[in-house]
Amino acid sequence: MEVKAKLNYLRIAPRKVRLVTDLIKGMDVGQAENHLKFISKRSTKPILKLLHSAIVNAENNFKLLKDSLYIKKIIVNEGAPFKRWRPVSRGRTFPIMKRTSNINLILGIKEGGAVKITKDKTEAKIEEVKTEAIDKKSSTFKARAPKKILKGSKIGGLTKKIFRRKSF
Repeated sequence: MEVKAKLNYLRIAPRKVRLVTDLIKGMDVGQAENHLKFISKRSTKPILKLLHSAIVNAENNFKLLKDSLYIKKIIVNEGAPFKRWRPVSRGRTFPIMKRTSNINLILGIKEGGAVKITKDKTEAKIEEVKTEAIDKKSSTFKARAPKKILKGSKIGGLTKKIFRRKSF
């Protein structure tokens, strides 16, 4: 089971938002909240608000406990930019792109600690919910070694030329 929350058209560049979201990816919800409170970036406040929204969705819609949730995925995509113009010399203009971000947050349920609260007429029951194991390999970033660029090798259909710098 997954709990989803979205934030569209956040007026912060996606590159800056990804700095924060990469830190909390794969964390427990409570731990992620604590980290976000002490990170000094402008994007932490809207991300924290989105995280609270996802937690409340899980508690109200799916009757899940906050302690059994973790951040399964958090994806930051580029939204539609606001296009503005800046006047420059000789009557020309240069474009200014005010970038926006779209954030998709998906919460998953921890294995073993996942509980679902169901209420009967007089008593509340706590049941174990079957969940999939957390795949740590897919949530971590795999660093690749840089490819060696050889003289005359093709990159993107273009020939890469290596020039020697003249010493003066």
